Amino acid sequence: MTDTIHLTPPTRAVPVPPASPRRRVSAWLSTHPRARLALLLSAPLFWLGVVYIVALVLLLVTAFWTVDSFTGEIVTDWTLDNIITVVTGTLYQTVTLRTVGIALAVTIIDVAIALPIAFYMAKVASPRMQRLLVIAVLMPLWASYLVKAYAWRSVLSQDGLLEWLLAPLGLHTPGYGITATVITLSYLWLPYVILPIYAGLERVPDSLLEASADLGGKSWRTIRHVVLPLAMPAIIAGTIFAFSLTLGDYITVNIVGGTTQMLGNLVYTNVGAANNLPLAAAIALIPIVIIFGYLGLVRRTGALDNL
Repeated sequence: MTDTIHLTPPTRAVPVPPASPRRRVSAWLSTHPRARLALLLSAPLFWLGVVYIVALVLLLVTAFWTVDSFTGEIVTDWTLDNIITVVTGTLYQTVTLRTVGIALAVTIIDVAIALPIAFYMAKVASPRMQRLLVIAVLMPLWASYLVKAYAWRSVLSQDGLLEWLLAPLGLHTPGYGITATVITLSYLWLPYVILPIYAGLERVPDSLLEASADLGGKSWRTIRHVVLPLAMPAIIAGTIFAFSLTLGDYITVNIVGGTTQMLGNLVYTNVGAANNLPLAAAIALIPIVIIFGYLGLVRRTGALDNL
């Protein structure tokens, strides 16, 4: 038997491409994931900083300027007159308390309605029903804000649907005012409260509910001692939406609020009719300070992770 001789073809060295600047940058980025993330986020963050943060800072700086009483022009002399006026003025104190009260009422109502809906969606409904309910919650967001506000104006009018339903019971529609404002705002912000609570409840393990039932815990006790503590960050996240959006709203109260004024109305009036931008900026500081204070209180609860 003759041995078979295998001839191995000669190997040729593959030429190494020249190390161009683009290749060096690509090789460096491949080993530095944080640098890649920074470059990816730099453009949107820069746009956010220019459009939102810089504009907000410029607005707040305007609060320390004044308006010439004769020419109506803005005078860039630094003064605390507008801040003092807003802090000490009876009108601004009253409107601030009213706005905070309406925001709290809207938040409480939305949480009370959202909790059972979100719990049913997350823990009771079938997967198919969950999808349908999520669509149902999102559907109001497809309609225009103004359309929904004017729809409630029609419902709450003296000859509207609510009056027709309540008249046989000897009751009447609340008409236009604070009650109508609370009802309308509660409807507008309800989806923003349901969704984070639903997301938080969905992360609660079903095994904990089963363990509570096995240990003799009844439904209310399980919800109080098991579900609510775990869902509290999500609930607080929902309150941030309802509370902050109500603080800054001025359109709804103009549509269904009658003569009721909120902070947003004062800002709008001073920017438009009164042409006093520095005073409007000083008024705008109030909801900003309130929101930042609230966010500071809830930051450690983990609620911001549910936004």
